[in-house]
Amino acid sequence: MRKETVEVFIEEKKLNRRIAELAHQINNDYKGKTLHIICILKGSIFFTCELTKRLDIPVKIDFMQVSSYGDGTESSGQVKIIKDLESPVTGKHIMIIEDILDSGRTLSNLIKYLKEAEPASLAVCTLLDKPSRREYPVEVSYNGFEIEDRFVVGFGLDYAQRYRNLPYIGILNFEE
Repeated sequence: MRKETVEVFIEEKKLNRRIAELAHQINNDYKGKTLHIICILKGSIFFTCELTKRLDIPVKIDFMQVSSYGDGTESSGQVKIIKDLESPVTGKHIMIIEDILDSGRTLSNLIKYLKEAEPASLAVCTLLDKPSRREYPVEVSYNGFEIEDRFVVGFGLDYAQRYRNLPYIGILNFEE
């Protein structure tokens, strides 16, 4: 049986500092506007909560659940919407909040889907970005951290629904 270990990669203080910087930038960019945030469940919930409580602009939050991973460490290649939005986004300033941008497959499909609703603007904010894994182009407006190709958990990110509750980003290692 494989043993799993997690080593701290991005500590909690560093996460909070960067999230505060992103919030400051978003507050400036959306001054005088209402921002409609779309939290991508389940992994983005921690990031969305920490980010939005630092925003001083009017904010509305909705949720989508989209999956391409299942219980593995590699994308299955199949993107499916598990939970759709409750409110229409036509004519609204929307921002997708994502935990991690990897191949870009899921996010690029989601962006196409949302653009069909003709929002006033559409931005992407991601906590983590793995550009070395990119297969599909995705324009990111706000990026927390660019990271190398490691399987990370914590702060909402999971492996088989475990480790989401870690207050930091960790690297998941497997030992025989």
